[in-house]
Amino acid sequence: MKVQILFWCYVLFINITGFILMGMDKKRAIRGAWRISERSLFLTALLGGSLGCIIGMEHYRHKTKHWYFRYGMRAIFAIETFGLALLYWRFLR
Repeated sequence: MKVQILFWCYVLFINITGFILMGMDKKRAIRGAWRISERSLFLTALLGGSLGCIIGMEHYRHKTKHWYFRYGMRAIFAIETFGLALLYWRFLR
């Protein structure tokens, strides 16, 4: 039970981080300041924060015209969702 709580706390943390990073990058883009790299945004998504990144993209209207963000983030989310369902079905049921 403790491992499950830690896991869901991590998932919540990484998704909030993805959402915040999208907002920070949008604000920096508007000001013309130093930007957060696309690699960092995708790494956050790959580490489990794809839903937060997608919600951040839509909320801040940031990176929505880039096809690799629009489809890439959703592909990562689909793979992560499938992986979580598989883990749940295999080990936590």
